[in-house]
Amino acid sequence: MTETLFPPDLVDFLLFDWLNLEQLLQRPQFADHDRESVTALLDLADRMAREEFLPHYKTADQVEPRLTPEGDVQVLPQAGVALSAYADAGFMAAPFAAEHGGLGLPELVHMAATGSFFAANVASASYAMLTVGNARLMVHNASPAQIEAFVPKQLDGRAFGTMCLSEPQAGSSLADVRTRAVAEGQDDLGARYRLTGNKMWISGGDQNISETIHHLVLAKIPDADGTLPDGTRGLSLFLVPKHLPGGERNDVAVAGLNHKMGYRGTSNCLLNFGEGTRFRPGGQAGAIGWLVGKPGQGLAIMFHMMNEARLGVGLGAAAIAMRAHMLSVDYARTRLQGRTDPAGAPVAIAAHADVARMLTRQKAIAEAALSIILFCARLVDDRDTAETPEARAQADRLLGLLTPAAKTWTAEWGLEVNSIAIQIHGGYGYTRDFDVEQLYRDQRLNPIHEGTTGIQGIDFVGRKLLKEGGAGLDMLAERIARTIDRAGQAELTEEAQGLSAAWARFLDVRQALPAIPREHWMTFATDLLDGFGTTLAAWMLLDQALVAGTEDRRTLARFFIAYDLPRAHRAFDLALRKPVPLLDFTGDAQ
Repeated sequence: MTETLFPPDLVDFLLFDWLNLEQLLQRPQFADHDRESVTALLDLADRMAREEFLPHYKTADQVEPRLTPEGDVQVLPQAGVALSAYADAGFMAAPFAAEHGGLGLPELVHMAATGSFFAANVASASYAMLTVGNARLMVHNASPAQIEAFVPKQLDGRAFGTMCLSEPQAGSSLADVRTRAVAEGQDDLGARYRLTGNKMWISGGDQNISETIHHLVLAKIPDADGTLPDGTRGLSLFLVPKHLPGGERNDVAVAGLNHKMGYRGTSNCLLNFGEGTRFRPGGQAGAIGWLVGKPGQGLAIMFHMMNEARLGVGLGAAAIAMRAHMLSVDYARTRLQGRTDPAGAPVAIAAHADVARMLTRQKAIAEAALSIILFCARLVDDRDTAETPEARAQADRLLGLLTPAAKTWTAEWGLEVNSIAIQIHGGYGYTRDFDVEQLYRDQRLNPIHEGTTGIQGIDFVGRKLLKEGGAGLDMLAERIARTIDRAGQAELTEEAQGLSAAWARFLDVRQALPAIPREHWMTFATDLLDGFGTTLAAWMLLDQALVAGTEDRRTLARFFIAYDLPRAHRAFDLALRKPVPLLDFTGDAQ
């Protein structure tokens, strides 16, 4: 039996029926594509994911990256073979404009295609995700000379990319970054600097499956007195290649590998820049890097890649959840256990009501997660290519509002899908013989990747709802109102009322927020984001039930709104009730 990674009928429905991809393809930027070519590309992605990425999924988990005595990182060779095929097929360059050698593919299609690779082998596919994000940042922010020198190597697969933000002492607090960049003059690629410092948790930080690596590094340029500027406004961004344009090795060394519980095939490194013990370009210590953009703009520029990576993490979470659900369905249909008729023969466990409940819940969550991500991908296309400046600005505002939920809700609720998969498999689910065990471990990393759940919650409340005034909220409210109105006329009145009540309660919280002290909303920010994401998921499932008009999609929406949407009310109630004090853990251990 051939395993289903991404159900093609579902993807076809979401892209063409729900998100109206054919309308998007009418824009001049996408004139080279039509429904037939998009379907062919998605079919190719599905086939390559099965043939090149899925076969080494378990092997990459068992044969982890290894640091050699010479200080180089070796990863599973099959990952390199798969990624080379990925680049050769044009997937690395696909979302880029033709002027950069790309296909000018809509982000919506690119994300749908990438989902197949994530479902097959998220650890290997992550090298590609980071490389595409790195190259896109360069295209949007680097100088023409820098783009010419570095981007083509990434799009043809010769160079992979990373993002180097965190440091051992700083963690997520980028204001505390200590990596230093000292000016060394100008050359053909612009302002050149020598970087010294350490970067931690760098996915793809070193490996032997691409010719070289392009690191995007956040660092601070010292003031005239040699001190580093305070805060994030002092951060600048630098392109620091593992090998310099002439082929000479740069002063970047691997200090150690982090061995994580999931994504084991993705090397994760502690990097030392400017250690000077092995590589001294020009005879001096310090890693050579070129300033991207202007001094002090580093974090603002880096957010381009960070937000793209957050959607990528959400896509990975949805893909892992989707595959766990499909494996659960296959197992539940073939595993004979128990009887529905005491006098009858054993039946497939899918016939038992509790298992059917778990499978239905899995499907609802996994499809809602994928829907949120693809909806955001469509917003990316609208932000970049909509007909009017106002339409582009509106898409950007709505995308900003939804990004924290797109990253966090998919990761947290995707983990629930993976947990259910283990439960459905029973004792077998806890063994390494079945992929659901590894999928759970892979999924567990996503609430940490690209900004923890707590950070996303604080960003959602403190920035998106308070500082930016909920920009995009009116657009979202209009869409939800239209769905509620249509559902009320389509024999989904109870579901329309459930969604309406949850959305109204969320708006009550939004209105009350400015008067709530920071120390209070900080305690419920994560819950509020979760409630918002759950309401978003309920809206999308209900809207899709209206578009499809099938009983299966109606059942899915009814189930989610009945079983899971009530959880959103608890989150909203937390925000509006009298604050509950927290224990103080800052003193001696209790």
